[in-house]
Amino acid sequence: MQEQTVAAAFMRLVTIMDELREKCPWDRKQTVQSLRPMTIEETYELADAITENDFKGIKEEIGDLLLHVLFYAKIGAEQGQFTLEEAINGICEKLITRHPHIYGDVQVKDENEVKQNWEKIKLKEGKKSVLSGVPQSLPALVKGARLVEKAGQVGFEWDTTEQVWDKVKEEMEELQEAVAANEPAKIEEEFGDLLFAMVNYARFLRIDAENALEKTNKKFMTRFTRMEKVAQEQGRLLSDMTLAEMDAIWNSIKHQNPGT
Repeated sequence: MQEQTVAAAFMRLVTIMDELREKCPWDRKQTVQSLRPMTIEETYELADAITENDFKGIKEEIGDLLLHVLFYAKIGAEQGQFTLEEAINGICEKLITRHPHIYGDVQVKDENEVKQNWEKIKLKEGKKSVLSGVPQSLPALVKGARLVEKAGQVGFEWDTTEQVWDKVKEEMEELQEAVAANEPAKIEEEFGDLLFAMVNYARFLRIDAENALEKTNKKFMTRFTRMEKVAQEQGRLLSDMTLAEMDAIWNSIKHQNPGT
């Protein structure tokens, strides 16, 4: 019964998409290129909802993204490139092929073996590198996390968390040496190496580096705007305060609301 309800809801959206594409001047005008920035925006809105653990927002944003998926499929069909049915069957076949431990006789002992098998199958399908599936346009922290994860799936990684932390400390020392030598290009390179090492360390700690930084960004924004409000209540501007005065307000806010 639930499958029928879901199928009916899906087809309702498909029908609405067809009607909008036919009757709405704005929807008729859209192309895959014009939709791209809007899809990226919707994806980030979903990411924000996930970071906030906002399931109401997640529900809304996945609906928006589903509409975009159908929009691309509609345009693809109009141009004779592919149909929605082909796209859906394509992912179904891919999932079946890449899960031989479910749909075949392959045995796995844990999630790591699942990932390793996944990469081996992708190479058999024609991928030239285990890194080839990482999109070039990913944000740098996300891309770094995906790169070290994929490299690790073929055994190119440290054995222990302590080894990774040693690498972080090594990169910190190299950065300080570059700073001391006042070599801008080398400083940038070593700073990038340090960030990359930290991303890998986050993976060993089972932390999403991008999400961790975003939470810190939000925490900083919350505390800073509260600091502005406190200054305003005192009839002052932050620009008129000393660093010590601002720091005192900051620490007060931090102690009052340690988690935010």
